[in-house]
Amino acid sequence: MNRQRKIVLGLLLAIAAANFGAMARRGQSTPDLNGVFRKSDVMIPMRDGVRLHTEIYVPKDLTQPLPFIFERTPYGVTDDENGIATKFAIYGELVRGGYIFVFQDIRGRYKSDGQFVMLRRPRDPRDSQAIDEGTDTYDTIDWLLKNVPHNNGRVGLLGISYGGWLTTMAMLEPHPALKATSEQASPADMYLGDDFHHNGAFRLSYGFEYATMMETGKTSFHFHFDRDDTYEWYLALGPLSNVNAKYLQGSVPSWNDFVNHPNFDDFWKRQAVTPYLKKVTVPNLNVAGWWDQEDFFGPQKIYEALEKNDPRHWNFFVAGPWNHGGWARNAGSSLGKIEFGSDTARYFREKIQAAWFAYWLKDQGQLPFQEAMTFETGTNQWETYAQWPPRQGIQPRKLYFQAGGLLSFDPPANAVAPGFDQYVSDPAHPVPYRHQPVQPTYPGGGWPTWLVEDQRFVQNRPDVLTWQTAPLAGNLTVTGDIVAHLFASTSGSDSDWVVKLIDVYPEDSSLDPTMRGYELMIADEVLRGRFRESFENPKPLTPNRVAGFTIDLHTNDHCFLRGHRIMVQVQSTWFPLIDRNPQKYVPNIFQASEADYQAATQQIYRTREFPSSIELPVKGQ
Repeated sequence: MNRQRKIVLGLLLAIAAANFGAMARRGQSTPDLNGVFRKSDVMIPMRDGVRLHTEIYVPKDLTQPLPFIFERTPYGVTDDENGIATKFAIYGELVRGGYIFVFQDIRGRYKSDGQFVMLRRPRDPRDSQAIDEGTDTYDTIDWLLKNVPHNNGRVGLLGISYGGWLTTMAMLEPHPALKATSEQASPADMYLGDDFHHNGAFRLSYGFEYATMMETGKTSFHFHFDRDDTYEWYLALGPLSNVNAKYLQGSVPSWNDFVNHPNFDDFWKRQAVTPYLKKVTVPNLNVAGWWDQEDFFGPQKIYEALEKNDPRHWNFFVAGPWNHGGWARNAGSSLGKIEFGSDTARYFREKIQAAWFAYWLKDQGQLPFQEAMTFETGTNQWETYAQWPPRQGIQPRKLYFQAGGLLSFDPPANAVAPGFDQYVSDPAHPVPYRHQPVQPTYPGGGWPTWLVEDQRFVQNRPDVLTWQTAPLAGNLTVTGDIVAHLFASTSGSDSDWVVKLIDVYPEDSSLDPTMRGYELMIADEVLRGRFRESFENPKPLTPNRVAGFTIDLHTNDHCFLRGHRIMVQVQSTWFPLIDRNPQKYVPNIFQASEADYQAATQQIYRTREFPSSIELPVKGQ
């Protein structure tokens, strides 16, 4: 290619990349790239004869070999009014780098043939004819290498959410040409910490709405609610047994799986990805968002599993101040009302993601960081680490619950009776997980940003307990794994425990008035009490007997600034994000009756014998 044509093409790519960002920020379709790419729309045959719909975009006028950027999706490869895949809206920075782009509908979705199976389990590798998402990826790559001219024999695979899971599946038996991957917000375990359950507690609104969206036809379907506030709809639904009885009639496979597998049995264990991740087979960039409302657990656990066998140092981790997939869209300078002082998402796409694929697929530049890179919220700065979570310079410290709603690093002394705080949890009046009205998840109103909502909306509820420190005399940075240690009792025989770690902004006149006293949730998690000892074999709680509950709130990187307060809240309902625990032990909550649901008195202890606390990994200042 002569110098003039290179310059012209470079300008086209640069203009396209700039337009992508502007379009994405405005929520518009992609610009017309027909002058940049030559598009092919093909049906690629798999080893069992099933054909998968695939769009291939090769830059025009290029004679030098280029690598592939490949994304597979269950959500449809759709085109804009110019016939160009709308997927390009998130790839402006990579378009500028020069790649052949490939977008594919997975088996059984949209224009692809075959049967869709939600989170299809990995095949038995001893059966050469068996198929799974990994073999479909392998077969597609093999076809691309043989049928798309001017490729350099290297493929980069990435995806977000379900696409991240598809990326992880491709790493189990990777094609030799797969030279770099980026698993982004992939689920790792649908029972312990991702979309459908957290520590055995069922994620009702998401589980119901996602399952019906994905399994009511080849294209996405949105359940029609006859109430504006889905909190009221789910409450009126009554026990979970009414879902099939009144609405689904057994027609949605995933819902039937929820009903038939209430515990952590072989069904959920085989579906989890971490047991299959025996070693790092391909350089992988794991990506997470601190306020990911769907799959915050997954990328951390995938990184952790791969880290156990990474002799070539191919396993990397990055986390930033984003919601689910927020790093792929917009500038990332804020989330809800929370400002970050820089364009964090654009920085990721330009300085991390683009550099990652250029290094592995083109032998260009350097790796963007040593192993882990995280955005420290509060101080709003990027930090790099040799491992995640870091160990050097980190001191575990416990903040103990005290009388009078106080938190302190000092262990509780001999408490004045009664030595606990209590509330009544009533399933008939559950605590909403976000401001009402709670709009549907998809297409949602507040779902993408609910984790950064001001928590003062539940501050005065009698069924939410609160403890907080005095204003901090200096900055306190938490970097690593956060764990809650509760000593609690219930008058029932089962209970949910929800713990939230919150940054309370000062009542400072220099702040934006809407941020004065703001309560920003930093970490959160739920544990279903019946699984205190085992997720496989649940047991009823002994009424009115104190028991210890350990709840992992996962890793984070946040600085509580001078003048702010650290707050912890505990509650037993979080509705309709989490289904209502009857608070009476039943073998299967999906089959509970209305009569099984009962109010219970909950007691959280704060004595020397039972010192409830939250353990923080405090970074040395």
